[in-house]
Amino acid sequence: AERYNYVRPKLDHKMGICIRQGRHPVIEHTLKEGFVPNDVELNHRNSQLLIITGPNMAGKSTVLRQTALIVLMAQMGSFVPADDAQIGVVDRIFTRVGATDYLTRGQSTFMVEMNETANILHNATSQSLVILDEIGRGTSTYDGLAIAWAVAENLLYKDRKGVKTLFATHYHELTDLAKKHDRVRNMHIAVKEWEDQIVFLRRLVDGFTSRSYGIQVAALAGVPESVIKKAKEILKSIEKEIPKDKKGITAGPVRERRHKQQHPAQMPLPLVIDQGAELRKKVLSADTNNMTPLEAINYLAKLKSMAEKNKKTT
Repeated sequence: AERYNYVRPKLDHKMGICIRQGRHPVIEHTLKEGFVPNDVELNHRNSQLLIITGPNMAGKSTVLRQTALIVLMAQMGSFVPADDAQIGVVDRIFTRVGATDYLTRGQSTFMVEMNETANILHNATSQSLVILDEIGRGTSTYDGLAIAWAVAENLLYKDRKGVKTLFATHYHELTDLAKKHDRVRNMHIAVKEWEDQIVFLRRLVDGFTSRSYGIQVAALAGVPESVIKKAKEILKSIEKEIPKDKKGITAGPVRERRHKQQHPAQMPLPLVIDQGAELRKKVLSADTNNMTPLEAINYLAKLKSMAEKNKKTT
Protein backbone atom coordinates (compact mmCIF):
# COMPACT_ATOMS: atom_id res chain seq x y z
CA ALA A 1 0.00 0.00 0.00
CA GLU A 2 2.82 2.42 0.84
CA ARG A 3 4.72 1.57 -2.33
CA TYR A 4 1.73 2.30 -4.58
CA ASN A 5 0.39 5.31 -2.64
CA TYR A 6 -2.77 3.64 -1.41
CA VAL A 7 -4.80 5.28 1.38
CA ARG A 8 -6.88 4.00 4.26
CA PRO A 9 -10.57 4.33 3.31
CA LYS A 10 -13.12 5.73 5.73
CA LEU A 11 -16.07 3.36 6.07
CA ASP A 12 -19.47 4.24 7.50
CA HIS A 13 -23.10 3.18 7.24
CA LYS A 14 -24.25 6.20 5.27
CA MET A 15 -25.70 5.88 1.77
CA GLY A 16 -22.92 7.60 -0.16
CA ILE A 17 -19.65 6.79 -1.88
CA CYS A 18 -17.03 9.49 -2.44
CA ILE A 19 -13.73 8.60 -4.11
CA ARG A 20 -11.15 11.30 -4.84
CA GLN A 21 -8.55 10.65 -7.54
CA GLY A 22 -9.37 6.96 -7.69
CA ARG A 23 -7.27 4.60 -9.80
CA HIS A 24 -7.62 1.10 -11.20
CA PRO A 25 -5.30 -1.16 -9.12
CA VAL A 26 -4.24 -3.24 -12.13
CA ILE A 27 -4.43 -0.95 -15.17
CA GLU A 28 -2.39 1.83 -13.57
CA HIS A 29 0.63 -0.50 -13.58
CA THR A 30 0.25 -1.60 -17.21
CA LEU A 31 -0.04 1.78 -18.98
CA LYS A 32 3.18 3.28 -20.31
CA GLU A 33 1.71 6.78 -20.67
CA GLY A 34 0.53 6.98 -17.06
CA PHE A 35 -2.88 6.49 -15.51
CA VAL A 36 -5.37 9.39 -15.22
CA PRO A 37 -7.19 9.25 -11.84
CA ASN A 38 -10.83 10.30 -11.50
CA ASP A 39 -13.32 11.41 -8.86
CA VAL A 40 -16.57 9.50 -8.39
CA GLU A 41 -19.36 10.54 -6.03
CA LEU A 42 -22.65 8.73 -5.46
CA ASN A 43 -25.31 9.92 -3.03
CA HIS A 44 -29.08 9.85 -2.60
CA ARG A 45 -29.49 13.63 -3.07
CA ASN A 46 -28.33 14.51 -6.59
CA SER A 47 -25.99 11.75 -7.78
CA GLN A 48 -27.64 8.41 -7.19
CA LEU A 49 -27.58 7.43 -10.85
CA LEU A 50 -24.61 8.55 -12.96
CA ILE A 51 -25.20 8.41 -16.72
CA ILE A 52 -21.73 8.24 -18.30
CA THR A 53 -21.29 8.90 -22.01
CA GLY A 54 -18.21 9.11 -24.21
CA PRO A 55 -16.39 7.39 -27.09
CA ASN A 56 -15.28 3.79 -27.15
CA MET A 57 -11.78 3.37 -25.69
CA ALA A 58 -12.11 6.66 -23.76
CA GLY A 59 -12.19 4.94 -20.37
CA LYS A 60 -15.85 4.58 -19.34
CA SER A 61 -15.52 0.91 -18.43
CA THR A 62 -12.32 1.56 -16.50
CA VAL A 63 -14.05 4.14 -14.30
CA LEU A 64 -16.89 1.70 -13.63
CA ARG A 65 -14.62 -1.19 -12.75
CA GLN A 66 -12.18 0.77 -10.61
CA THR A 67 -15.10 2.13 -8.56
CA ALA A 68 -16.38 -1.39 -7.88
CA LEU A 69 -12.86 -2.62 -7.04
CA ILE A 70 -12.15 0.25 -4.65
CA VAL A 71 -15.42 -0.42 -2.78
CA LEU A 72 -14.65 -4.14 -2.65
CA MET A 73 -11.08 -3.57 -1.44
CA ALA A 74 -12.29 -1.14 1.24
CA GLN A 75 -14.80 -3.63 2.65
CA MET A 76 -12.26 -6.47 2.75
CA GLY A 77 -10.03 -4.30 4.96
CA SER A 78 -7.51 -3.20 2.34
CA PHE A 79 -6.03 0.20 1.62
CA VAL A 80 -7.28 1.55 -1.73
CA PRO A 81 -5.75 3.25 -4.81
CA ALA A 82 -7.02 6.80 -4.30
CA ASP A 83 -6.14 10.09 -2.64
CA ASP A 84 -9.19 9.81 -0.38
CA ALA A 85 -12.16 7.44 -0.10
CA GLN A 86 -15.34 7.69 1.97
CA ILE A 87 -17.25 4.45 1.50
CA GLY A 88 -20.75 3.71 2.70
CA VAL A 89 -20.87 -0.03 3.36
CA VAL A 90 -22.71 -1.92 0.60
CA ASP A 91 -24.45 -5.27 0.94
CA ARG A 92 -23.61 -6.44 -2.60
CA ILE A 93 -21.91 -5.24 -5.78
CA PHE A 94 -23.77 -6.08 -8.99
CA THR A 95 -22.10 -5.79 -12.40
CA ARG A 96 -23.32 -6.10 -15.98
CA VAL A 97 -20.28 -5.52 -18.17
CA GLY A 98 -18.73 -7.07 -21.26
CA ALA A 99 -20.29 -9.07 -24.08
CA THR A 100 -20.40 -12.86 -23.61
CA ASP A 101 -22.52 -15.63 -25.06
CA TYR A 102 -23.07 -19.20 -23.89
CA LEU A 103 -23.53 -21.15 -27.12
CA THR A 104 -23.48 -24.49 -25.33
CA ARG A 105 -26.50 -23.36 -23.30
CA GLY A 106 -28.24 -21.87 -26.32
CA GLN A 107 -27.93 -18.34 -24.94
CA SER A 108 -27.05 -15.39 -27.16
CA THR A 109 -25.09 -12.34 -25.99
CA PHE A 110 -28.34 -10.43 -25.54
CA MET A 111 -29.96 -13.26 -23.54
CA VAL A 112 -26.95 -13.40 -21.20
CA GLU A 113 -27.16 -9.61 -20.81
CA MET A 114 -30.88 -9.75 -19.99
CA ASN A 115 -30.41 -12.64 -17.52
CA GLU A 116 -27.79 -10.66 -15.64
CA THR A 117 -29.92 -7.53 -15.75
CA ALA A 118 -32.94 -9.43 -14.42
CA ASN A 119 -30.85 -10.72 -11.51
CA ILE A 120 -29.84 -7.15 -10.66
CA LEU A 121 -33.39 -5.80 -10.83
CA HIS A 122 -34.73 -8.61 -8.62
CA ASN A 123 -32.01 -8.58 -5.97
CA ALA A 124 -30.39 -5.13 -5.69
CA THR A 125 -31.29 -3.04 -2.63
CA SER A 126 -30.79 0.57 -1.58
CA GLN A 127 -27.54 -0.60 0.07
CA SER A 128 -26.16 -2.13 -3.13
CA LEU A 129 -23.80 -0.77 -5.78
CA VAL A 130 -24.74 -1.47 -9.41
CA ILE A 131 -22.37 -1.21 -12.39
CA LEU A 132 -24.01 -1.25 -15.84
CA ASP A 133 -22.04 -1.05 -19.08
CA GLU A 134 -24.08 -0.42 -22.25
CA ILE A 135 -27.32 -2.18 -21.42
CA GLY A 136 -29.48 -2.93 -24.48
CA ARG A 137 -26.78 -2.86 -27.16
CA GLY A 138 -27.43 -6.47 -28.22
CA THR A 139 -30.79 -5.77 -29.87
CA SER A 140 -32.40 -3.18 -32.18
CA THR A 141 -31.81 0.49 -31.40
CA TYR A 142 -35.32 1.33 -30.24
CA ASP A 143 -35.78 -1.86 -28.23
CA GLY A 144 -32.37 -1.39 -26.61
CA LEU A 145 -33.02 2.25 -25.77
CA ALA A 146 -36.43 1.46 -24.31
CA ILE A 147 -34.98 -1.34 -22.15
CA ALA A 148 -32.05 0.81 -20.97
CA TRP A 149 -34.39 3.70 -20.05
CA ALA A 150 -36.78 1.43 -18.15
CA VAL A 151 -33.92 -0.30 -16.29
CA ALA A 152 -32.46 3.06 -15.23
CA GLU A 153 -35.79 4.32 -13.89
CA ASN A 154 -36.46 1.03 -12.08
CA LEU A 155 -33.13 1.27 -10.24
CA LEU A 156 -33.71 4.94 -9.47
CA TYR A 157 -36.95 4.18 -7.62
CA LYS A 158 -36.42 0.60 -6.48
CA ASP A 159 -37.79 0.05 -2.96
CA ARG A 160 -38.60 3.82 -2.93
CA LYS A 161 -35.02 4.72 -2.00
CA GLY A 162 -33.30 3.68 -5.23
CA VAL A 163 -29.92 2.02 -5.86
CA LYS A 164 -26.49 3.62 -6.29
CA THR A 165 -25.74 3.06 -9.98
CA LEU A 166 -23.03 3.82 -12.53
CA PHE A 167 -24.50 3.49 -16.03
CA ALA A 168 -22.21 3.79 -19.06
CA THR A 169 -24.05 4.07 -22.37
CA HIS A 170 -23.95 5.09 -26.02
CA TYR A 171 -27.69 5.84 -25.92
CA HIS A 172 -27.28 9.59 -25.60
CA GLU A 173 -31.04 9.98 -25.24
CA LEU A 174 -30.66 8.60 -21.70
CA THR A 175 -29.11 11.91 -20.65
CA ASP A 176 -32.67 13.28 -20.76
CA LEU A 177 -33.28 11.37 -17.51
CA ALA A 178 -31.50 14.22 -15.70
CA LYS A 179 -34.26 16.57 -16.85
CA LYS A 180 -36.93 14.42 -15.25
CA HIS A 181 -35.20 13.17 -12.09
CA ASP A 182 -33.21 15.19 -9.56
CA ARG A 183 -31.05 12.22 -8.50
CA VAL A 184 -29.69 11.60 -12.00
CA ARG A 185 -26.38 13.23 -12.95
CA ASN A 186 -24.84 13.31 -16.41
CA MET A 187 -21.09 12.85 -16.79
CA HIS A 188 -18.81 12.10 -19.73
CA ILE A 189 -15.24 11.13 -20.53
CA ALA A 190 -13.55 14.18 -22.03
CA VAL A 191 -11.84 14.10 -25.43
CA LYS A 192 -10.22 16.71 -27.65
CA GLU A 193 -10.78 16.95 -31.40
CA TRP A 194 -7.81 17.82 -33.60
CA GLU A 195 -7.78 17.69 -37.42
CA ASP A 196 -10.54 15.09 -37.65
CA GLN A 197 -8.85 13.01 -34.97
CA ILE A 198 -9.54 12.62 -31.27
CA VAL A 199 -7.28 12.65 -28.25
CA PHE A 200 -8.52 10.75 -25.19
CA LEU A 201 -8.12 12.83 -22.03
CA ARG A 202 -9.45 9.99 -19.80
CA ARG A 203 -10.99 12.58 -17.46
CA LEU A 204 -14.51 12.11 -16.05
CA VAL A 205 -16.25 15.51 -16.09
CA ASP A 206 -19.76 16.91 -15.66
CA GLY A 207 -22.11 17.13 -18.61
CA PHE A 208 -22.77 14.86 -21.56
CA THR A 209 -21.71 14.23 -25.12
CA SER A 210 -23.99 13.29 -28.00
CA ARG A 211 -21.16 11.87 -30.14
CA SER A 212 -19.41 8.52 -29.90
CA TYR A 213 -16.65 9.29 -32.44
CA GLY A 214 -17.06 5.79 -33.81
CA ILE A 215 -15.38 6.51 -37.16
CA GLN A 216 -12.36 8.13 -35.50
CA VAL A 217 -12.00 5.19 -33.12
CA ALA A 218 -12.28 2.78 -36.04
CA ALA A 219 -9.41 4.64 -37.75
CA LEU A 220 -7.30 4.38 -34.59
CA ALA A 221 -7.98 0.64 -34.52
CA GLY A 222 -6.53 0.23 -38.01
CA VAL A 223 -9.66 -0.12 -40.14
CA PRO A 224 -8.61 0.38 -43.81
CA GLU A 225 -8.64 3.99 -45.00
CA SER A 226 -11.02 3.12 -47.86
CA VAL A 227 -13.60 1.87 -45.35
CA ILE A 228 -13.16 4.94 -43.15
CA LYS A 229 -13.61 7.22 -46.16
CA LYS A 230 -16.76 5.39 -47.22
CA ALA A 231 -18.11 5.53 -43.67
CA LYS A 232 -17.63 9.30 -43.59
CA GLU A 233 -19.50 9.67 -46.88
CA ILE A 234 -22.39 7.58 -45.58
CA LEU A 235 -22.46 9.56 -42.32
CA LYS A 236 -22.65 12.86 -44.22
CA SER A 237 -25.48 11.47 -46.34
CA ILE A 238 -27.41 10.42 -43.23
CA GLU A 239 -26.82 13.77 -41.50
CA LYS A 240 -28.23 15.63 -44.53
CA GLU A 241 -31.53 13.87 -43.93
CA ILE A 242 -31.69 15.20 -40.36
CA PRO A 243 -32.86 18.82 -39.83
CA LYS A 244 -30.18 21.08 -38.37
CA ASP A 245 -32.20 21.70 -35.22
CA LYS A 246 -32.48 17.95 -34.67
CA LYS A 247 -28.79 17.07 -34.87
CA GLY A 248 -26.81 16.09 -31.77
CA ILE A 249 -24.90 18.69 -29.79
CA THR A 250 -21.37 18.78 -28.55
CA ALA A 251 -20.34 18.00 -25.01
CA GLY A 252 -21.11 20.59 -22.39
CA PRO A 253 -22.61 21.27 -18.99
CA VAL A 254 -26.09 19.83 -18.67
CA ARG A 255 -27.83 22.97 -17.51
CA GLU A 256 -26.38 25.07 -20.32
CA ARG A 257 -27.26 22.65 -23.11
CA ARG A 258 -30.46 20.92 -22.08
CA HIS A 259 -32.79 23.06 -24.16
CA LYS A 260 -30.96 22.05 -27.35
CA GLN A 261 -30.95 18.30 -26.76
CA GLN A 262 -33.23 16.06 -28.76
CA HIS A 263 -35.50 13.57 -27.09
CA PRO A 264 -36.36 10.49 -29.17
CA ALA A 265 -40.04 11.38 -28.77
CA GLN A 266 -39.37 14.74 -30.45
CA MET A 267 -38.19 13.22 -33.74
CA PRO A 268 -40.40 14.12 -36.71
CA LEU A 269 -43.09 11.53 -37.36
CA PRO A 270 -42.70 9.98 -40.81
CA LEU A 271 -46.36 10.43 -41.67
CA VAL A 272 -48.30 12.53 -44.13
CA ILE A 273 -50.70 14.21 -41.76
CA ASP A 274 -53.23 15.37 -44.33
CA GLN A 275 -54.90 11.95 -44.45
CA GLY A 276 -57.74 12.97 -42.19
CA ALA A 277 -58.79 15.44 -39.55
CA GLU A 278 -58.72 12.83 -36.78
CA LEU A 279 -55.15 11.76 -37.59
CA ARG A 280 -54.03 15.39 -37.81
CA LYS A 281 -55.59 16.09 -34.43
CA LYS A 282 -53.78 13.11 -32.88
CA VAL A 283 -50.42 14.27 -34.21
CA LEU A 284 -50.81 17.89 -33.12
CA SER A 285 -52.06 16.97 -29.65
CA ALA A 286 -49.20 14.56 -28.88
CA ASP A 287 -47.34 15.64 -25.73
CA THR A 288 -43.93 14.56 -27.06
CA ASN A 289 -41.95 16.52 -24.47
CA ASN A 290 -43.20 14.28 -21.68
CA MET A 291 -43.14 10.94 -23.49
CA THR A 292 -40.66 8.23 -22.63
CA PRO A 293 -38.98 6.49 -25.60
CA LEU A 294 -41.26 3.46 -25.21
CA GLU A 295 -44.39 5.65 -25.09
CA ALA A 296 -43.22 7.47 -28.21
CA ILE A 297 -42.71 4.20 -30.08
CA ASN A 298 -46.16 2.93 -29.05
CA TYR A 299 -47.77 6.22 -30.04
CA LEU A 300 -46.06 6.14 -33.42
CA ALA A 301 -47.35 2.60 -34.00
CA LYS A 302 -50.87 3.78 -33.20
CA LEU A 303 -50.61 6.66 -35.67
CA LYS A 304 -49.24 4.33 -38.32
CA SER A 305 -52.20 2.01 -37.85
CA MET A 306 -54.61 4.94 -38.21
CA ALA A 307 -52.82 6.10 -41.36
CA GLU A 308 -53.06 2.63 -42.91
CA LYS A 309 -56.80 2.50 -42.18
CA ASN A 310 -57.28 5.94 -43.77
CA LYS A 311 -55.35 4.80 -46.83
CA LYS A 312 -57.66 1.81 -47.29
CA THR A 313 -60.79 3.96 -47.06
CA THR A 314 -59.54 6.57 -49.58
